[in-house]
Amino acid sequence: MSEKRTYGKTEVELSNLDKVFFPDSGFTKGDLVDYYEKIADIMLPHIEGRPLTMIRFPNGIEDKRFFQKDAPDYFPEWIEKRSFDKKEGGSTNYVICNDQATLVYLANQACVTPHIWLSRQDQPDKPDRMIFDLDPSKKGFDAVKEAAFSIRELLVEELGLPVFLMTTGSRGLHLVVPLKRDHSFDEVREFAQQASKYLEQKYPETMTTAARKEKREDRLFLDVARNASAQTSVAPYAVRPIEGAPVATPIDWVELKKPDLSAQSYTIKNIFRRLGSKDDPWKDIEKHKVNLSEAKKKLEKLIEKTSEDT
Repeated sequence: MSEKRTYGKTEVELSNLDKVFFPDSGFTKGDLVDYYEKIADIMLPHIEGRPLTMIRFPNGIEDKRFFQKDAPDYFPEWIEKRSFDKKEGGSTNYVICNDQATLVYLANQACVTPHIWLSRQDQPDKPDRMIFDLDPSKKGFDAVKEAAFSIRELLVEELGLPVFLMTTGSRGLHLVVPLKRDHSFDEVREFAQQASKYLEQKYPETMTTAARKEKREDRLFLDVARNASAQTSVAPYAVRPIEGAPVATPIDWVELKKPDLSAQSYTIKNIFRRLGSKDDPWKDIEKHKVNLSEAKKKLEKLIEKTSEDT
């Protein structure tokens, strides 16, 4: 099944809409396209201006996937693209998804899950997001919730930072700090690493910064590796390649207390019911951007005090 849809002045040709992408759930490529068409107004403010990596599943989520950074030559001219030099030489021509037509086109290209940079194309070396990725152990999502509130105590109450939450749609949770573009990636990553090390020392039984799984035991992994140039993170409201089509969903701190909340609570089938009764919790995230300088001083004092006490 194929058809053409028009968004503003742009016509998008859609194909194979009846191909099943989520076999157990029965969701088709058409369902994926419809979802991204409908979520566009809410999702676009969180991804526009950011280089995008496509995770594509041409034959559905149970078949081969591939990560694609470079926009293929056959992508239409109306899709915005930006070329960035690679350290090893050459360049990569990234998609910049600024409109509904592009988002729908990518879904039609079997891009189930778009990932985005933590910086924007106009200042690629200056991140405007800092992410703490909470990767659970075997203990599951309850341990993630507990850790999130402990991390909130440090970041919000002691360091004075705004922290926004997002279920990943997979297993964990992202804690996101919106930043003024005053810092380099190295500075942001160093801060995130220092904060994570401090948390690891404060909660040694439940949190770890060990990258190797065999060293984590049953502790939650504090992953801050995404805070680096050209690294990506799952986009807010992106669909994950998991049966049921769960969605990476911004939530607020009150929701995190709900006993039945999981990383996969929201899907392409129930997300709009949620958004019909509740605004996007990240709607005003841009109004809360901060400089890290004061928080860095406070963190260094906490680390120094901890060293003295031990």
